[in-house]
Amino acid sequence: MNRLNRIVALCGGAVGFAGACIVAVLLVVTIFAPEIAPFDPLQVNIQNQLLEPGDTYWLGTDQSGRDILSRIVWGSRASLMVSAFAVIIGLAGGVPIGLVAGFYRGGWLEQAIMRVLEAVSAIPVLIWAIALVGILGVRNIDLGPITISNEAKLLALLGLLYIPTLARLTYTTALIESQANYVAARRLQGVTGARIMFSDVLPNCLSPVIVQATLLLAIGIIIEAAISFVGLGVQPPTPSWGNMLASARDYLLSGEWWLSVFPGAAISLTVIGFNLLGDGLRDRFDPRHTTAAGVAA
Repeated sequence: MNRLNRIVALCGGAVGFAGACIVAVLLVVTIFAPEIAPFDPLQVNIQNQLLEPGDTYWLGTDQSGRDILSRIVWGSRASLMVSAFAVIIGLAGGVPIGLVAGFYRGGWLEQAIMRVLEAVSAIPVLIWAIALVGILGVRNIDLGPITISNEAKLLALLGLLYIPTLARLTYTTALIESQANYVAARRLQGVTGARIMFSDVLPNCLSPVIVQATLLLAIGIIIEAAISFVGLGVQPPTPSWGNMLASARDYLLSGEWWLSVFPGAAISLTVIGFNLLGDGLRDRFDPRHTTAAGVAA
């Protein structure tokens, strides 16, 4: 019981723990998709098309006779991979940029960085994603021996669009930390600015960044599903939750409810899980938020 209580506290309370459980289940499903999926997600069987959920096909079959459960299980890989790698790219680019702009404040470098970030952030991420993926197309790009798949283009695009959000958050935190007394004391000790920035200021900027990265995972899953829904993301027959919903829209009025309900539920549950985890981590890392919530209660 004590171990469970420590885990709950680490997740920021019951809300964060519930989100962590949902995310953990998603990770298990994604990693062990070949063992969990009961059927081949690409196997077409016209004789079994549009079967209702039952004993053999728990979530029914689609218009090509493919098992919906297997396609949802395998589709989690595409959705989570795009979202996770996009966040990694955003962290790798946004944190250093925001850290430099916040630490070396007051100069032309800060102004130049922030004006560019504001210009990029002025347009919503989803609009950027649809526009740029539409321009690049959905075909693979061959660069000599290197082939860039549509999924790779999508995650790179989202990663680049996450950079302004994470950079501005890091900038705000670094701006405050750079004016703290411990930074002045380190300067008096003769420590270089770069060392202070990475060894002292950066660790104090990571808490809000981690929380924001968790929330961006949920946003990335929604964006991937939206782009795949309009045909610019993961291309059939490779399963993703977005293109499964796109295929199901032709059957909304004919009674095959399971084609849209189960992929939509997978998206909703995953987004809720990441949001709950993000809220829990915010409570865990931000004592001011926890205090304010307690006073309000």
